[in-house]
Amino acid sequence: MLLRLSAKSVLLGAVSAVALMSAAHAADVVQEQAPGFNWSGVYVGFGVGAGANVHKLSSDFAPGVSLNGIGGEGIFGQATVGYDYMVSQRFLLGGLIDAHVGTIKTSLDLAGLSADIKETYGFDVGVRAGYLLTPSTLGYVLGGYAWQKYKLDTNAGFDMDWDQGGYFVGAGVETAINSNWTLKGEYRYTRFSTKDDLLSQFGAPDGTLNLDTSRHTFEVAASYRFNANDGGAASFETPSYNWTGFYVGGGLGAGAVVHQIEIPPLGGAKFNGLGGEGVFGEASIGYDQDMGSWVVGGLVDARLSGIKSKLDLGGILGGIDSISLNADYGFDVLGRIGLKVNEATLAYALAGYSWQHFKLDAPAPLDVDWGSSGFSVGAGLETALSDKMTVGIEYRYSQFEKEDFSDAFPIPSGLATATPSFHTVRIDAKYKFN
Repeated sequence: MLLRLSAKSVLLGAVSAVALMSAAHAADVVQEQAPGFNWSGVYVGFGVGAGANVHKLSSDFAPGVSLNGIGGEGIFGQATVGYDYMVSQRFLLGGLIDAHVGTIKTSLDLAGLSADIKETYGFDVGVRAGYLLTPSTLGYVLGGYAWQKYKLDTNAGFDMDWDQGGYFVGAGVETAINSNWTLKGEYRYTRFSTKDDLLSQFGAPDGTLNLDTSRHTFEVAASYRFNANDGGAASFETPSYNWTGFYVGGGLGAGAVVHQIEIPPLGGAKFNGLGGEGVFGEASIGYDQDMGSWVVGGLVDARLSGIKSKLDLGGILGGIDSISLNADYGFDVLGRIGLKVNEATLAYALAGYSWQHFKLDAPAPLDVDWGSSGFSVGAGLETALSDKMTVGIEYRYSQFEKEDFSDAFPIPSGLATATPSFHTVRIDAKYKFN
């Protein structure tokens, strides 16, 4: 079985390395860093990111029946303008407006028909509250209103578009890399309101098809702060931290999976894809070596996950309530390389081997499970809280082997296959032993 190594996969993986490239640029200017950093003031920023969405389909005319969901994935670019105010030495409140364009989409190819549902552009208006982990590094949460434009494109002369409003919540880490510039990694979960009139243009009553969309994204962004060196900097001390040593860690995360389904005998059908979402917990053990400005290391982690796709049937098929495809547990063996962007914060990229267990939770004889090998690439920001503890945020794109369902069911080889890819973000804490 082969991994689905495509231009899309390479592009998604490349996005996760932006944090390290930005940090490398900071190496040329970090010596100019001011003695203190003033977080109050206006800023502008630009970032790139990756993520996935999941569309839940249901109908008012089939109560209890729904599919969660139809998934899409891709990348985006985003511009932001905002204002922050330090309400105390360590606490910050702020507001922001951003706009984005992207390629997050679901695609279908079937017997000459090609169709895409794509997120084209959108904006968010939100607020955030932050806490200075060090004078140069901020941890924060945010939330607000989100608006998104969608477009259906086909090669059959049929196109349509619509928009949806909703809310977003998220968290991030932002760190100063010189006297005016910051680098941040940020996760957002967005949930849009139900779209129940999608088919009204064809004369169908509202509620014939209900669309509920959620989205998981991670962005790496650089921001320029106009008043960062105008005084008012925090006065508490930055922890002294040596990155060399063994550590253990634990974290919580969320994300989405998109399964690319292929059924070649059905007109070369390729559907990307069947989507799912959920949360997970993760534990890790690793070792880092401090090499001056650079840090290199390796880690092993294991996770329990609630990420799944689910078809609710409402008992209409012989009393069957639901069928779900679960990504329930897995592990990774990864290497990482990072650059110190300031005295207590590391920007890093990572890559390596991943393994994931999948389980189809369905009545016999459909209740099967399998394991898949693959790879993960990603990036993150990690900052020291003390001489032993760090916290951080990290994004990973993971892709696994194509599963041929002839291995589990009595069907011809190659009749039906699935290739899963994941977009996940975790917030974790680590304890270093020495």
